[in-house]
Amino acid sequence: MIKEIYLEEAFEEIEFEEEDPLSKKQEANRNAYIDKIILTISAGRGGNGRVAWIRSRFLPKGGPSGGNGGRGGSVLIEVSKDLHSLDHFRHTRIVKAENGGDGGTSHCQGKKGQDKTIKVPCGTLIKNLETGEIIKDLVTDKEIFQICTGGKGGLGNDHFKTPTNRTPRTATPGAPGTLIKVELELKLIADVGFVGLPNAGKSTLLNALTATQVKIGDYPFTTLKPNLSYLQFDDYSRIFLADIPGIIKDAHIGRGLGLEFLKHIERTKVLVFVIDLAKEHETDPLHDLNLLREELELHNPTLLDKPFIVALNKSDLPESEEHLKQFLKHYPFDKKTIFPISALQKQNLGPFVAAMRNIASAPKPQSPTITFDYLRSLQEAVTEN
Repeated sequence: MIKEIYLEEAFEEIEFEEEDPLSKKQEANRNAYIDKIILTISAGRGGNGRVAWIRSRFLPKGGPSGGNGGRGGSVLIEVSKDLHSLDHFRHTRIVKAENGGDGGTSHCQGKKGQDKTIKVPCGTLIKNLETGEIIKDLVTDKEIFQICTGGKGGLGNDHFKTPTNRTPRTATPGAPGTLIKVELELKLIADVGFVGLPNAGKSTLLNALTATQVKIGDYPFTTLKPNLSYLQFDDYSRIFLADIPGIIKDAHIGRGLGLEFLKHIERTKVLVFVIDLAKEHETDPLHDLNLLREELELHNPTLLDKPFIVALNKSDLPESEEHLKQFLKHYPFDKKTIFPISALQKQNLGPFVAAMRNIASAPKPQSPTITFDYLRSLQEAVTEN
């Protein structure tokens, strides 16, 4: 009986804390896919010049001997094809290069600050956070871009020695390095982009075509981040495939995960609309395709200018036969762009892959660097002057 009273008193003294909703949010963000980050980048400051004097056995009158300061380190950005996200900046907000060393005695120059190199994936845009200006678009592997330049080192008093001023007592401080606040935004570079509604089978199709093992499930929004892989052929040529999370209605205004990841298909050469053929629509058999095209147009109208093919997935199911007839009947585009497939059973993937390869391997038309309108505007400007 005494033990029970003690237990009751002990439980009365315990205060149960409610779980902080902020901690839940932090836990969710811990595993989030990072494709946009804000960094404060600063180059190193130059070392200060030194005021010093020398007097030795063979220099009885001595003189100024203060050395110059070393240059501060610069910040470089290197492109790496081995990276596919900006996750390595998850806990980084400030990037700073090393400062230059101060000048020494006996005309010794200060040590140069070490450069700081950060790596980003291919397809990273560097934007000035204050002005919104795009500083650089990094798309080539191993490309190196210097974003901040280290400050110059200060001058020691030996630099100011003149015939009329033999004992200068002047030295200058090192110059500060450049400082900029930037936003790094990743837009994946791939040849083919898979677009579809949740649970249409995009991840299953990616698993069937490549060696990647992406998480799949029989529920919507299995894919929570973009997946990038490649398809290699007998001649060792490759095409890169990007699978983004499912798009739902009003994705362009922020519903679901579509808006956040639609930018990852802006660089693709080909769009593959993955449609669930087993899904029944009472009124419009092209409902899913029209919905996807509408959301792409509202996000970026130029996406509809890209060549596309339609993969009618789950064609092995019995209910798909009638749906296929209705789809073909109402399809407004070229019927050659339609490919009934089964990603799970790996059926009819050969023609689909061949069509995808032909379009993705086609050379991209290049626009002229100097247009006729530009030359005409220059000519009119010269005439007016």
